[in-house]
Amino acid sequence: MNNQPRFSRILLKLSGEALLGKRNSGIDPEVNSAIAEEIKEVHQLGVQLAIVVGGGNIFRGLAATTEGMERGLADQMGMLATVINGLALQDALERKGVESRHLSAIEMNQIAELYIPRQAIRYLEEGQVVILSAGTGSPYFSTDTAAALRSLELKAEVIFKATKVDGIYSSDPLKDPQAKKYDHISYLQVLEKGLQVMDATAISLCMVNKLPIIIFNLLKKGNIKRAILGEPIGSIIKE
Repeated sequence: MNNQPRFSRILLKLSGEALLGKRNSGIDPEVNSAIAEEIKEVHQLGVQLAIVVGGGNIFRGLAATTEGMERGLADQMGMLATVINGLALQDALERKGVESRHLSAIEMNQIAELYIPRQAIRYLEEGQVVILSAGTGSPYFSTDTAAALRSLELKAEVIFKATKVDGIYSSDPLKDPQAKKYDHISYLQVLEKGLQVMDATAISLCMVNKLPIIIFNLLKKGNIKRAILGEPIGSIIKE
């Protein structure tokens, strides 16, 4: 087995739903701890790791707009939910002895540092895990788009998007037993087929900048490390 990382700097997109476990909302401490343990294993390989966290386990802004809430305000509430998740993940990492920095796109000095790309890169180079919350800091943009933007700003080699399924399918494999899995797929095919793996803005941004995206199942223990080592898991989006 290859023990040399294929990548030296990655961005991990971690959805809020990944922290749910078996709960209907909120953060499952056991799941949070297990994710931190997986991140620790990758960190010990010497890989520089930035993490964009979502907030759907606490509040989903887009869903709130369907119930009449103003979109900008709803998105701001969603950004605050990602900050809560970022704090929880930072706590879990540091209890495992992993040094981390929590950077927010919204200024809140007593809770997190303000995100500045050059400072974030410096932390990565110093060997600290960088947790990025509050999305882009602006409404109308998803945390998928934030992940694509931060990947480019921090010069990451790849986006790892951790999900509940083991790759990209032609339809929802949890509902359609005939769903076809794509091991490799182009950005354009994802857009043309309307596959809901990341939003169109994020996919387009990655396509223009030739930034590959690996989609894999976070629920299978060790998958982050396997992806780092270049094992063929999940699905990859590239040209």
